[in-house]
Amino acid sequence: MAITAEGSLPFVPYPRRQFIRSLLRAGTVGLDALCNMKVEGLENFPRTGPVLMVGNHFSFLDPVAVIRFSPRHVEFIGGTQTPNAPKAVGWFSKVYGVLPVRRGSLTRDSLLGAQSLLNQGGVLSIFPEAGSWAKVLRPARPGAALLASRTRALILPVGLTGLTHLFPSVRKGKRANVTIRVGKPFGPFYVPERGETDRQKLDEMGHEIMHHIADLIPPEERGYYSDDPVIRQAAAGTEIYPWANKAE
Repeated sequence: MAITAEGSLPFVPYPRRQFIRSLLRAGTVGLDALCNMKVEGLENFPRTGPVLMVGNHFSFLDPVAVIRFSPRHVEFIGGTQTPNAPKAVGWFSKVYGVLPVRRGSLTRDSLLGAQSLLNQGGVLSIFPEAGSWAKVLRPARPGAALLASRTRALILPVGLTGLTHLFPSVRKGKRANVTIRVGKPFGPFYVPERGETDRQKLDEMGHEIMHHIADLIPPEERGYYSDDPVIRQAAAGTEIYPWANKAE
């Protein structure tokens, strides 16, 4: 992260790492060979201005799919570790330049860096659930709501479906059906500065974000946010954050 300040913020230039990221983006074409990918609602993607892209996180392939379909240069903020991904792909986040966050603790520099990127009119992708330990929707952690409030960026909900079936299908000699639905932008959100420390307000904003995502995925995957009590009951326990009492 650059030391130069943007006001009182650490300055992270946008866009950055363009050469290496162009190579990585070109590599995402491999998804097309492994699955039938359909993108719906791409016309909803704002062509200019700051965008906080939020999506469900069921698979370690979710960021790859986001890079594949995004019409704009996209940044990510995410965990320093990928416990639910094969070790062979652990290099990706470092090479791409994901802003690192230690789950279960406050990573101030990365949050301020993300704020800097959005203040420059960039696109930042964040998975509000902060992990892919379940295959149904779970409550958001406060980071997405905090960034939304601090930057007044438009929030763009994205629903990712079918990526968890990709490799099981490949092993059977089949191509998985993957659907990416881009919803309509909403927001901006804002709470007064002192309200940013109010966890209840951030949680309320987080729930609204997740409800927008829930509308973009199949009913059986909505988990904690399902209107069906049977689905909510089946998802009981997945809402527990694995790093609640311990940091990475």
